[in-house]
Amino acid sequence: MDDMKDKSIHFTAQKLSDDIQNMKIYQAFYTEIQKLVSSPNVKKDDFKVTLLESMRKTGMETELRNTVFHWVRSHNNRDSDGICSIVREPLTYLRKAQLQWEKRIHKSLNSMCGELGVPLARLRQTTDREELEEKWTELSTYDIDLSQYRPVYAPKDFLEVLLLIRSPNYRVQDDGVWDFTQIPLKVKSITELRALYQELSRGEALLGVNPYMASSSSYPTLEAERTALGEKVLLSNQAPVAQEFLKRGSPRCLRGRLWAQVLGSAVKQTHREYFAELKHLVLQHDLMVDKLIIKDVQLTASNDDQYFVFEDVLYQVMLCFSRDTEILSVFNHSSASPINAVLKSRSPTLENTVIYPPSGVIPFHGFTMYATPFCYLYDDPVALYHTLRAFYMRYWFRLHEVSSHPQGLLALCILFERLLQRHEPQLWMHFKLMNVQPIRVVFKWLMRSFSGHLPPEQLLLLWDLVLAYDSLEIQALLAVAILSFRRENLLQVNNQQNVEAVLADLSSIAVMPLLQLTLMRD
Repeated sequence: MDDMKDKSIHFTAQKLSDDIQNMKIYQAFYTEIQKLVSSPNVKKDDFKVTLLESMRKTGMETELRNTVFHWVRSHNNRDSDGICSIVREPLTYLRKAQLQWEKRIHKSLNSMCGELGVPLARLRQTTDREELEEKWTELSTYDIDLSQYRPVYAPKDFLEVLLLIRSPNYRVQDDGVWDFTQIPLKVKSITELRALYQELSRGEALLGVNPYMASSSSYPTLEAERTALGEKVLLSNQAPVAQEFLKRGSPRCLRGRLWAQVLGSAVKQTHREYFAELKHLVLQHDLMVDKLIIKDVQLTASNDDQYFVFEDVLYQVMLCFSRDTEILSVFNHSSASPINAVLKSRSPTLENTVIYPPSGVIPFHGFTMYATPFCYLYDDPVALYHTLRAFYMRYWFRLHEVSSHPQGLLALCILFERLLQRHEPQLWMHFKLMNVQPIRVVFKWLMRSFSGHLPPEQLLLLWDLVLAYDSLEIQALLAVAILSFRRENLLQVNNQQNVEAVLADLSSIAVMPLLQLTLMRD
């Protein structure tokens, strides 16, 4: 057993070493190491000790530790419960459902191209390229007719697909399928959630509960105490420490830097150069999905009182997102596959097939809302883009695919239903008597990660927790908490339209106290 363990550690170390050598940071890091080795601080007769000490003093040890931390997180993200699986989706019937869904998206995209008489991609004309470059920082003035374009799909379309999925081991009941009983995935109980979210369930003092809460130390308020501590965390530059700090909420003034530290997305010169490359690709090629992105910004963020002022920067980052081939790495551990397109006037061979769009991600109605909250954290589009991308590649990609992964949207829907049925039985029965499926009411919250539904400050507190606990399960818990909070009003209505009216305005929802009360109650 010990021998097997040693081999496992050896192979993991070898894989880590190989992967680091393929990272963009490797060459610069290796150059710095060489300089350090040749410096007088590293002694030949005590090489190992003096080298490690020099690395610690120069901050290179911390940088290496953070690199390992991000590598381990990314590899844990690929496997459910840490068990490596050769098959990206182990359940055959879910793989089949995802494949059918992808074909449907592909067909919808191609039919729209046919109807409008536009190609999936083409080189931009010189006048168009010049206009786009001239208006890059004010793209809301970029004049383009989008009246004939429509979203490829919306959250409600994806929900219908999920509700039609059947496990081959499930026997259909006489009254048909009303919930996700037909998909037997294992999800956490409230006891397990309390163990995961200990800081909330223990009733600890959290930011977002009361901004004027007294501090337990010499600071006038909890926020002042957390701000001072957060500055020390940032100064340490330790990603795991920053992640732990977020469990009790982040002060507004530090959130952007803390998130970047946890995700490893702090901006360096290479980030700026890469963003410039993406911008160049946007200027060079006119993609059909560009219109879908611009249309989505217009339909969502531009019509939102909280986000319309960020319209220009949203165009920039979302257009660059569609060209980013580094996003394709999520498909190595996702149940989804990118769409392939054949080059125009070429034979359908492997050599003439390309991934479309380059990022592999087809935007849906509301896709822009994944980006909007970051506009409150970063003035710099480059910083905004790289943290958004890191968040998407860590979490959001799971919210629009058919998957059995415990962090996938399907598992979140099942978790929501089981928590509601177990802890709000009266409300559950009321929904059943109305013949209203509770998941239809909250699905758009879960798929958008509550963006566009909660006020920005409350949403950012929720995303603090997503990042701190490295889990999306807090979303399902919050959805149940909101229904529980509005229980009395919900019990007085008798149809879905009125249910949605009761839950339409979440501006009064305070995320932290609501979650804390839900986890602390018997």
